Amino acid sequence: MCGIVGVLGQHEAAPLLVEALKRLEYRGYDSAGIATINKGTLDRRRAVGKLVNLSDMLVHNPLPGKSGIGHTRWATHGAPNATNAHPHQSGPVAVVHNGIIENFKELRVELADHQITPETDTDTETIALLTHHFMQQGLSHVEAARKCLSRLEGAFALAFLFDGEDDLIVAARKGSPLAIGHGDEEMFVGSDAIALAPLTDRITYLEEGDCAILTRHTLDIFDESGANVIRELRQISMDAARVDKGGYKHFMAKEIAEQPTVLADALRAYLDGDTIVLPDTLPDFSKIDRLTMVACGTAFYACLTAKYWFEQLAQLPVEVDIASEFRYREPPITSGTVALFVSQSGETADTLAALRYCKGKAEKILSVVNVDESSIARESDVALPIHAGVEVGVASTKAFTCQLNALLLLALKAAHQRGKMSDEKLSETLTNLRALPGLFNATLDRDPTLAKAAQKIAEARDVLFLGRGLMYPLALEGALKLKEISYIHAEAYASGELKHGPIALIDKAVPVVVMAPRDTLFDKTVSNMHEVMARGGKVCLITDASGAEAAGSDVWRTIVLPEVDPILSPLLYALPAQLLAYHAAIAKGTDVDQPRNLAKSVTVE
Repeated sequence: MCGIVGVLGQHEAAPLLVEALKRLEYRGYDSAGIATINKGTLDRRRAVGKLVNLSDMLVHNPLPGKSGIGHTRWATHGAPNATNAHPHQSGPVAVVHNGIIENFKELRVELADHQITPETDTDTETIALLTHHFMQQGLSHVEAARKCLSRLEGAFALAFLFDGEDDLIVAARKGSPLAIGHGDEEMFVGSDAIALAPLTDRITYLEEGDCAILTRHTLDIFDESGANVIRELRQISMDAARVDKGGYKHFMAKEIAEQPTVLADALRAYLDGDTIVLPDTLPDFSKIDRLTMVACGTAFYACLTAKYWFEQLAQLPVEVDIASEFRYREPPITSGTVALFVSQSGETADTLAALRYCKGKAEKILSVVNVDESSIARESDVALPIHAGVEVGVASTKAFTCQLNALLLLALKAAHQRGKMSDEKLSETLTNLRALPGLFNATLDRDPTLAKAAQKIAEARDVLFLGRGLMYPLALEGALKLKEISYIHAEAYASGELKHGPIALIDKAVPVVVMAPRDTLFDKTVSNMHEVMARGGKVCLITDASGAEAAGSDVWRTIVLPEVDPILSPLLYALPAQLLAYHAAIAKGTDVDQPRNLAKSVTVE
């Protein structure tokens, strides 16, 4: 989603704003802009497309000043053009916004009664217009901004800059994250700590409903009730906030390659010998009747995978829901139910809303996140970090495998607590899990073979993915990855459903990716695969050595992975799904790290 930065500095703001915005590119955007105060005068520059267009504009038309705000826009209301780009300005007020103002049309009608009309199609301009209107009624800059905030409905993170005020930024959040950075006689605002990392390692996270008044030397925060409050000052890890490609062509390539290392780090964080080290505040799984899991996108597929683990290993009934549907069907949450929410950013709007629906109903709220200080983490009873490190590519890779790892460890803990897994079996599984980073490295060595297969898959208009059991969610994830970054239409089905409709799609122009390690369901999957081949379908089989031997030599492409404990197969088989999508996108010439229409962190409904 949109990225916000703000600077009250001792140096020229424009270069700092652009650099901070570059660190927010991973959120997804289609235009960018900055505004500064120079000698008391407010001015702005805006450009469509990549940040390089804004940078070029600033070379030819500089924007001096040591105070400023900046924005990368992911279009919601209004087309991605220069007119609709942020910052929006009305008279002495400039504003940048992440979120959606749900009542902007009603506010526009109210403003029209005062002969105030918008110049853009955006909901955000209404904020600037309304604040300006209140200033014309005699309110101060801060009073006008706060009165405007009281009238807004929806989700927002906001930063205001005012003509004539080079030592003032007003910032506020409701439903969208916002952080304040503390410097040496400087203050900063950012959508997240990543944007501010080169500027400061001292961060204050605003809470829901907070409004912050910043000068270079002071920070005053008011909560939703208007009370002056103190929020904790935290020191972030600079290493955790580093964002660079490390010599790779794309962030996605780097993040795929990092998976053996980050998985090993995550395992060290959670394992001590044969003991799974999890927070003492976790519920006792032997006393849980049901687990409800909620997520969006790739995280939803991680939950679907975990459903198999919890039900098969721990004999614990699990429901999995798409977050955007969950709260609107108002599901009953019975006593003895634990609610588990999975989100890479920890700010996913639908997931956060579902979490809040479950508060006061579920026995316990758990979350699996990659950002310890995120809203979802802070509002959970127990938050488990996945230890993936910063992930910049919009298509999740290492965060997905680390989500799977955290969920598997929870399932193993539950199985042991519920008496469904012996000490010996747990020890054996953990030994196999520790060996997984090595198997990841061996799988990455298959990259050239996967690249050749992807070259052919990239020529197709439609691709099918098939899998059974634990491989069914992985087939769904593989199809999603291909859609996300190559723009090839891809669908996934449980292999047994092939005969119930999808087989009608099979012809020689439709590649079919079959994910099938040699497990108890392998023979059934191969039968479905041969049904595809009998109808001219081109099968790309991803399996292990014994599976490849059993499947025969008639398969169009066979990708042979290392043998792996069937319980752990989803983690390993995620890698070829990612690499197929990556190389198909390269062949198609798409923007791998920032695919069209997508955002990394979806902070609006």
